[in-house]
Amino acid sequence: MDASFWLARWRANDIGFNLPKPHPALVEAWGEIGAAPGTQVLVPLAGKSVDMVWLAEQGHDVLGIELSGTAVADFFQERSRRPSTTEEHGYRVSRAGPYELWCGDIFEFPTEATRRIGAVYDRAALVAMPYVMQADYVRKLAELTPAGVPMLLVSLTYDPSEMAGPPFSVGPDRIASLANGLFTVAKLGARDGLAASPRLREKGLTHLTETTYLLKRTSRMPERVTNRLPEPPSHRHG
Repeated sequence: MDASFWLARWRANDIGFNLPKPHPALVEAWGEIGAAPGTQVLVPLAGKSVDMVWLAEQGHDVLGIELSGTAVADFFQERSRRPSTTEEHGYRVSRAGPYELWCGDIFEFPTEATRRIGAVYDRAALVAMPYVMQADYVRKLAELTPAGVPMLLVSLTYDPSEMAGPPFSVGPDRIASLANGLFTVAKLGARDGLAASPRLREKGLTHLTETTYLLKRTSRMPERVTNRLPEPPSHRHG
């Protein structure tokens, strides 16, 4: 699964992952991660999510990274904002008010652009990554996140034999292995996520658990990894 997959999804407006309201887990759990008011929040694979609007309404500046130019353009158009645009480090950067969205590949994102962040919010990024990409994604997050910075992570767990992702099932054991000393991990809560996911029920899921975690960046420097963890047979379609 490469960039062309997601760009095609945006071109076709096949974006069932985009929600019309702020995600309930964000609203309920954000106060638990200890993000100071006024801090800049990094949102990887931001899309045009209204979660960014909610974060801005809490007094945060938002730094989003998004592959699709369509998503970035739609976000500002739907807010009736006309952003200023620049080219920086090979990315097209759009800025307006509290929003700063960088259009390009997150795996090439420059670390100097995230020096100001005070929190990270991942609702649909990790679970969008196939198994073979997840370790490199977490390593990249570690490169971009200063020590001590908290992250609110929303993950999904289901029986992979019932559905081929995305989104992919990423359970607590997998998250602990991916964190690998780069982040501390604490579970904040879990709930049944199937009732609010009709499109996933249509794909055949009979059970879906949505879990929120508080991750906090340690001082350990990330090593170069290429998914050392063995891939389970149930994920080989990813």
